[in-house]
Amino acid sequence: MDTRLQKYRGMIFDLDGVLVDTATYHYLAWRRLARELGFEFTEGDNERLKGVSRMRSLEIVLEVGGLSLSDAEKQAAAAKKNAWYVEYLCALDERALLPGAKDYLEYLRQDGRRIALGSASKNAPLILERLNIGRFFDAVIDGNSVGRAKPDPEVFLKGAGLVSLPPKDCAVFEDSRAGIEAAKRGGMFAVGVGRKELLPGADMYIASLADCYGKQKN
Repeated sequence: MDTRLQKYRGMIFDLDGVLVDTATYHYLAWRRLARELGFEFTEGDNERLKGVSRMRSLEIVLEVGGLSLSDAEKQAAAAKKNAWYVEYLCALDERALLPGAKDYLEYLRQDGRRIALGSASKNAPLILERLNIGRFFDAVIDGNSVGRAKPDPEVFLKGAGLVSLPPKDCAVFEDSRAGIEAAKRGGMFAVGVGRKELLPGADMYIASLADCYGKQKN
């Protein structure tokens, strides 16, 4: 049993890359937008978008293409990308959950932990509904309810507040560098979901929530 997690009463989860992998859908939508604008957007370019808000992601995509748009054009482009992304999400179901995600959430709920979602995605409620895991969360903080993107800790601090716990009593599960930085800036224990060299600064590392769930059960 990993005692490092046992002492935390609150668990705050990022969504994409931790509970579900919708990165492919994001990439397909951004690539589709880039091609419409006349340039290619590669999977390598897409790595820069991890954990970043929609409008900042658009700015990065435009940087890759060497383009500039007016504010109105940016809003229209972001809306178009999101419509395509939501279209792809219509095929999403519980099979898209990453290894160990549902088991670990069920374990935490039975153990009396407080659980929050802290995601930059404005589509988080739709994704939770499609995955049928919304019932596990005491609070959902997404891109619709925060004004500052990670690495600002706002999303995680709001999560801690909504489950009525101080930040020091919360552990954050993140797969992005910006998310790990946000968790640490918020005074929380940071669990990096992924390779250590890609997520510097985390307090512990797991390959997936299946690792965590196995450690809790043993």
